[in-house]
Amino acid sequence: MDLLKTLVDKGLRRELPTRDEALAVLTTSDDELLDVVAAAGRVRRAWFGRRVKLNYLVNLKSGLCPEDCSYCSQRLGSKAEILKYTWLKPDEASQAAAAGVAGGAKRVCLVASGRGPTDRDVDRVSQTIAAIKEQNEGVEVCACLGLLSDGQAERLRAAGADAYNHNLNTSEATYGEITSTHTYADRVETVQQAQGAGLSACSGLIAGMGESDADLVDVVFSLRELDPDSVPVNFLIPFEGTPLAKEWNLTPQRCLRILAMVRFVCPDVEVRLAGGREVHLRTMQPLALHLVNSIFLGDYLTSEGQAGKDDLAMIADAGFEVEGAGTTTLPQHRADALAAAGCGSHAEAGAGAGGCGGHTGGGCGPCGEGAAPAEAATEAATEPAAATVAAAGGPADGTDAAGPSRPDLVAVRRRGAGTDLPPNA
Repeated sequence: MDLLKTLVDKGLRRELPTRDEALAVLTTSDDELLDVVAAAGRVRRAWFGRRVKLNYLVNLKSGLCPEDCSYCSQRLGSKAEILKYTWLKPDEASQAAAAGVAGGAKRVCLVASGRGPTDRDVDRVSQTIAAIKEQNEGVEVCACLGLLSDGQAERLRAAGADAYNHNLNTSEATYGEITSTHTYADRVETVQQAQGAGLSACSGLIAGMGESDADLVDVVFSLRELDPDSVPVNFLIPFEGTPLAKEWNLTPQRCLRILAMVRFVCPDVEVRLAGGREVHLRTMQPLALHLVNSIFLGDYLTSEGQAGKDDLAMIADAGFEVEGAGTTTLPQHRADALAAAGCGSHAEAGAGAGGCGGHTGGGCGPCGEGAAPAEAATEAATEPAAATVAAAGGPADGTDAAGPSRPDLVAVRRRGAGTDLPPNA
């Protein structure tokens, strides 16, 4: 049985691939790339059809962060010429969120720079959540505020938050090379606190920081073990003025291999194409829609994305459809399991995203058991096997050649939240 057929069969069963199988995806050749995309696309369609969920970022507080994350333009000591401002008022944040919702976003992600929120900060964000939900009926709200202290996740959930984002970013083995002011374990603990409070956990990675294939597989396998409901995949935006400004390690082909590997390891979760897609995927972005089922609309925290109208045109032209507000994002088994765990509003059809239902102890193991949807099983039985992919095929060291340096594609955000200019949505 060839590699891709094995990975498709496992993806339809929610079965964890082996590490060697995941590594093999990253070392396939360019000649095999479309076969890889087609195979991972079968898994994506089995669980999510041709729907694309739109998410919209609102940067509540920009810059001046005391943490030293090397990849971040808001870090301690950053010389990147980004917008810097303190907390937006609830009505300002609500107006920014409304632009994204009007553009088709069904989730608003509220982000604030800093190590983690104070209790006063949680109060501010709670008021902002209330303002957004009052103005936009049915919208999901995800908070991303850094490391959480005891009880803060519960307070955010009581205020109406549906989800909490905190990315692992890279492998545990290399985390200390990226950040020194907090640990990998700190990040894992915050994800588990969110899960324990009944929030839908969102946790992902950043690719392109000089990591090895093994590092990428390590972090994605760690995410599978944590079992967040959504996994954002960011591609490093090398901001001038940050320690990683010269790291241009990605090609569009490598980005697609990474996304395919994430889909095979995390088949039934919301895989979100996040920051850096315009910089590194460029004209290959539509192919990524065959792998992910979620993207950010418009701009990011400190950088500008492509025009929101172009995002919508790309989705339509590629033969996909924007997921409606009344549609449950995740497969029914996740929503049902979360309902069984008694996690309130997140179990409602068409409301917040569901989880695997095992988060009461602060995180859960991989959901490797259970059957695939009936239509996926039928497709697996009747569709011809994918083309054979060799376990090797890339460069001898198992990595792709570095991509071209394109600082011209890194545009600092000068509109939207924190400015007097209309947002890109």
